Amino acid sequence: QVQLVESGGGLVQPGGSLRLSCVASGITFSIYAVYWYRQAPGKERELVAGVNRAGGSTNYADSVKGRFTISRDNGKKTVYLQMNSLQPEDTAVYYCNTRIPATNSNYWGQGTQVTVSS
Repeated sequence: QVQLVESGGGLVQPGGSLRLSCVASGITFSIYAVYWYRQAPGKERELVAGVNRAGGSTNYADSVKGRFTISRDNGKKTVYLQMNSLQPEDTAVYYCNTRIPATNSNYWGQGTQVTVSS
């Protein structure tokens, strides 16, 4: 059974930093790309960042470029999202996601809340 478990969310002041983690189990983690999405109240879920299976290629939403960094440690089956210079508009539930194209399967974690407020 594939499981993705996020952690690291919390309350932070504007300009602060947080590091989110996503630990995978039940999957050959190292052969799949992994993504971070977020969903703010009343808004659709949006793609924040993605990393390829080796960790050498990343992509980001324009809104977080230069502030967020996605990385992965395949030995620990973990993907990270380092978030710096956080702003109130970054407030959302952040979700980890991976997909298995061969089976058309799409897996999500339970989400971790990030709140940016003074």
